[in-house]
Amino acid sequence: MARPQAPVSVTVLGECVADAFTDPTRSGPGELALRALPGGGPANTAVALARLGTPTRFIGRFSTDAFGTLFRARLSASGVDLTGSVAAPEPSTLAVADLDETGQATYTFYADSAADWQWTDEELAATGWESAACLHTGSLALIRQPGGTRIEDHLAKAREHITVSIDPNVRPLLVPPSAYRERLPHWCALADILRLSEDDLALLLPGVSPEQACDTWHAAGARLVVITLGGRGALASLNGHRVSVPAPAVDVVDTVGAGDSFTAGLLHRLAALGHLGGRLDALSLEDLTDACTFAARVAALTCSVSGANPPAADAVRLEAGVDGPLSRA
Repeated sequence: MARPQAPVSVTVLGECVADAFTDPTRSGPGELALRALPGGGPANTAVALARLGTPTRFIGRFSTDAFGTLFRARLSASGVDLTGSVAAPEPSTLAVADLDETGQATYTFYADSAADWQWTDEELAATGWESAACLHTGSLALIRQPGGTRIEDHLAKAREHITVSIDPNVRPLLVPPSAYRERLPHWCALADILRLSEDDLALLLPGVSPEQACDTWHAAGARLVVITLGGRGALASLNGHRVSVPAPAVDVVDTVGAGDSFTAGLLHRLAALGHLGGRLDALSLEDLTDACTFAARVAALTCSVSGANPPAADAVRLEAGVDGPLSRA
């Protein structure tokens, strides 16, 4: 009798950010009340992966300040393994979010000299990747210096052993889009999976269609490119072969963390279907459609609640009308 295989694990490398939202109910003349919630693209993805049931390890540099304590508590409560993370003397990154009438968020960042960007080669070398089938990273940790270039070097070594996933998560208020454009071809050469939003696309390749962008990034080396299109769903391109999936109808509270949840849903489902650990050689368009449809459900459920609060596996099963486990037997 064959021994059951252990679930495939994913390691996420990147930043935590304190998302501070204005609180009109507690604000008054001459004062502005803020409600701070733990966030940050990579941290959100790790939380979502763990809640879906994927064994997940998060590698970050946690400040010893109050926000750092908040970040650790949130990740641990969601079942994320923090082995390999670093206790850092620098401050945490803070983002003040302003929501418009549709729930879309824009941010003002307070991030200079924050803990998240100060990775050393020695710290990264000590994190390891032996237990994972996939290493996911991106966002500000991959572009901010001095740590960004060191993370790139770490990815190049990890790619020899596992699948690499990157989400650029462009933040033009902190880093000029030109800096992302300069580094993106190199990231495509490192990444098996490139996931980004249509807002990212507009900043990276202005005036270029999603289909043309996919071909550009395929030519640079990325095998799978997935572009999320908000309420219009997502476009996925596997070596130039495309599939599109719709976004489930949902009452949107806000879109904070939706893209991160989509990435988590995508990686979770690819893991369940047996496609993480290498270069996606066996991935079919059928399985890709399955994974993106699942990811869109996870993102939609995140939009239905306030903040980056991704759903657990049971909630996704209920939304999908599935009684059994969300993995292939």
